[in-house]
This record gives sequence, structure tokens and C-alpha cells, in this order.
Amino acid sequence: MTLPMQMRAVTTNGSGAAEVMQVTQQPVPTPGEHDVLVRVAYAGVNRPDVIQRQGNYAPPPSASPIMGLEVAGEVVAVGAAVQRWKVGDAVCALTPGGGYAEYCVAPAAHCLPIPAGLSLLEAAGVPENFFTVWVNVFDTCKLSKGERFLVHGGSSGIGLTAIQLAHAFGAEVFTTVGNEQKVAFCKSVGADHVFNYKTQDWMNEIATITQKKGVNVILDMVGGAYIEKNLRSLALEGRYCFIAFLEGGKAEVDFRPLMMKRQTITGSTLRARPDAQKAAIAAALEAKVWPLLAAQRVKPVIHATFPLEQIVEAHQLMESSQHIGKIMLKVGA
Repeated sequence: MTLPMQMRAVTTNGSGAAEVMQVTQQPVPTPGEHDVLVRVAYAGVNRPDVIQRQGNYAPPPSASPIMGLEVAGEVVAVGAAVQRWKVGDAVCALTPGGGYAEYCVAPAAHCLPIPAGLSLLEAAGVPENFFTVWVNVFDTCKLSKGERFLVHGGSSGIGLTAIQLAHAFGAEVFTTVGNEQKVAFCKSVGADHVFNYKTQDWMNEIATITQKKGVNVILDMVGGAYIEKNLRSLALEGRYCFIAFLEGGKAEVDFRPLMMKRQTITGSTLRARPDAQKAAIAAALEAKVWPLLAAQRVKPVIHATFPLEQIVEAHQLMESSQHIGKIMLKVGA
């Protein structure tokens, strides 16, 4: 297959507001020995992209400086050591960067087949959220059938993924959102208890529903004032995982209950994990979650799709938090 030398890609003129982004011509990357080159049909827009654009989340030294952590499209070149994939295969992939472009390099072990029944658009909205939720909620925090699970930001891509997977694996699901439309939507995809944090005291609501026993696992991307409330809402031997701090990473906390209840606090980022760990997550997803996607028991929720040239508007929507589900970019023809 003859590939072009140049491609359309989103680059930034410094860091700052969404307007620093623009579509420019860039060299088509070359896959390494263990990589594939994907001709991108669609790419997902994620909160870490916004933080990177603002200058607060530098990509790993070996990663493309171009934003974009997940794509779906066609394999157009493979590295010498790649065995599973061949030119012409359709894949979705978790990428270390570079997704906002017509061509993107991804480690072969971080690619997965398009789940049965999903379009390329839907498949492109799977990797970042599903990798994140799986490794934190099920691998690290060991959420089990019959346990209670709380995720904040229930209408986000992460939130909706966490709600659906926790529900599918038999947990009782609690979540918080910012308006009644989001309340209804989260209930429609499997949340048992949804609280509008603008009108309800979710901590007291959880205490009442659980008879003060609390929840077993909490996935938190808010931080700030939620930290103390989360700890007070955590059950005996509960597990509390941080994946972001939209409201800040500092809080005044009394840790004595943590000791008395034998609780665990953990946190992680996905992008900086070693390739081998991400490959293991991909394998677990294919075994445990791909059948759920094929059976339509879980599904990525697409809120809006923008052409690559409207990347500014896509990021502005992400920052507004008015969306329910994924914001996507249409890259390929």
C-alpha cells in the first residue's frame, strides 16, 4: 500500500484555550517494530486531551505530541514483529498520543478488533474509557457482584462506562450528576441511584439508602470537597480510587475512620503505564467485556461528532460539561 508523506493533524500554537489548536500538515508517522499504523476514521476527545492542551499534562517522552488517545480505523502498515494484525484489518486502539490525525501509530498489543455490532464511530469511543474503568474498578479495586459502587460524573464517558460495566457485573450502582436530564439518562443505562448534586446532598442520601453501611468502591474524578464526603461514604474495607481532580487534589481529611474501617485509597493514570500493563488490560477487555459489547449489554454513548476542522468546538463542548457521553472527531473520508 502506497502511503502519503503528509497528513492532516491537529497541532497547537503553544498552550492555553481551545483556540490554540489548528489543523496543519504533518509527516505521516512510521510504525516501530511492535506497532501498527492506523488510517484513522474516528478519534475520541477526552478530558486528558484538554488538560494536555492547557499545558498541564505532558505526553510521555516517546509519544506523539499530537493529542488523541483512542482511534478506530484501518491498519495500513505493520511493524516487523507484529503477528496478529495485517494490512486491511479494522481495529480500535488505545494510543499514547497522535489520534487527532489522519494516520496514527499504536502498539499492536493495544489494538482490539471492532466489537461485533459496533460501527467504527462507536468503536473509537471505547478504548480510553473502557481501559480506564476496567483497570481501576475491576482490576485494582476488585468490584464484585452484590457490592455497592459509586462513580461521580455519571454522564461523562468514564461515568457511563463505569455505570454500565458495574451494572452488568452485578453491582448496585450509585452516581452523581448536575441536572435532571442526566439523572434520567444514567438511570436508563443501569444506575440504581442517581443524585443531582445541585439539589441533593448525595452523602446523606447514600447513608440513608445503605443504612449507614456505605459503598464498597468509589471511582472519583472530582476530588476537592468530595474527598472527605467520599471517605465518609465508604464502607468497611471499602476501596477508593482517584483518576482525576477536576476540583483539585487538596482536602482537609480526618483519616482516623480510614484506619478503623480498614479502607484503601489508591489512584492511577493510564497513559504512563508500561506497554505490557496496557496489553494485559486489552486482553482482559477482549475476554470479559467484548462479549458484553457484542450482546449490547453495554455500549459507548456518543453525544456529538465533529469534523477534524471543528476541533476547537469539540474541546469547548468538553469543557462546558453539557454533554452526555462521548465527544468524537470524524477524521477519515
